Amino acid sequence: MKHEGHVMEIFSAIQGEGPWVGIRQIFFRLYRCNLRCSWCDTPESFELTGKGEVETPPGSRQFLQFENPISVEKAIKLLEPFLALPHHSISFTGGEPLVQKEFLLSLLPDLKNKGEKIFLETGGSLPEILELALPYLDFISMDIKLPSSASERPLWEKHEAFLKLAASKETYVKIVVTRDTLQEEIARAMSLVKKIAPGISVVLQPVTPVNGALPPSAQQMLDWQKLATLSLPDVRVIPQVHKLIGQK
Repeated sequence: MKHEGHVMEIFSAIQGEGPWVGIRQIFFRLYRCNLRCSWCDTPESFELTGKGEVETPPGSRQFLQFENPISVEKAIKLLEPFLALPHHSISFTGGEPLVQKEFLLSLLPDLKNKGEKIFLETGGSLPEILELALPYLDFISMDIKLPSSASERPLWEKHEAFLKLAASKETYVKIVVTRDTLQEEIARAMSLVKKIAPGISVVLQPVTPVNGALPPSAQQMLDWQKLATLSLPDVRVIPQVHKLIGQK
């Protein structure tokens, strides 16, 4: 069976989050998400549309539209100009890329056969789909959603199951924090990571102001990092650098 996907955009840019900040990647953004975080900066990915965009040529910030859904063959064709240029990896992002399971699981083997490195940016709440995609992944950026700041239902059990799988790859955990973040949730997140993968990096990411969400104070960030480092050796504070430099 041939699977088709709804692709929002394909472009070349600098990774702006986490410990891989600054590397050059191909971004392959998929529509749809199973969550509705209050501070989401890509809500336009929630609803499917008939249009997608591809940067032409790569790195130019000039985009051409295409019609959704697209086949795996069409996706590969759109990616070909990007694959010809030096990039660290292909970042599958969204939305939540794991939601389009059939399309993703059809596309990833073809890209791996071409020798590409695959980077997954995920909300960390769909472990059953991650298990299927895991053989094709090289790097994972996994969110832990704190209910107090994300305004989402608690996902602790899902996050634990997800991290148990993700820890077999080169993975880091990202936690977006706001002025409303609760310290006890920071402590619970650190306990979860320590239990499963104590050696991985954890990034506390102060929210970029959106939809009324305000970033923490400097003192809050220092206090939370101090608390976190009592449990884990590598806890970093990294904002969304791509937003600071005006990059998409």
